[in-house]
Amino acid sequence: VQLQASGGGLVQAGGSLRLSCAASGGTFSGYSVGWFRQGPGKEREFIAAVAVTNMRPYIGDSVKGRFTISRDNAKNTVNLQMNSLKPEDTAVYYCGAGRPIISSISRPSAYYYWGQGTLVTVSS
Repeated sequence: VQLQASGGGLVQAGGSLRLSCAASGGTFSGYSVGWFRQGPGKEREFIAAVAVTNMRPYIGDSVKGRFTISRDNAKNTVNLQMNSLKPEDTAVYYCGAGRPIISSISRPSAYYYWGQGTLVTVSS
């Protein structure tokens, strides 16, 4: 499965962006799909995921209440809606697919496939 992340860009603080992760060469069927971000000199941080086992969303603490994740099986995409963006949200955002157990859903090592990343820049 190949993943393609898109939708990044430059936005002012308080604005919104919608990221999309599309699968090719396969589908998301049978995979949990997660979004992570990585800023310069930082470790990859968990943002959100939809678990394949229960189709529930899991949201990272740093974005809870501002970001939501949704899965569109018909379009084979997983979207990340980002609202009330802050300068500290600036990072490269990656989507990943894997089969983590629920307790590991926030761990990058639990994901097998990764997209190339899309840059989100939030200006103050």
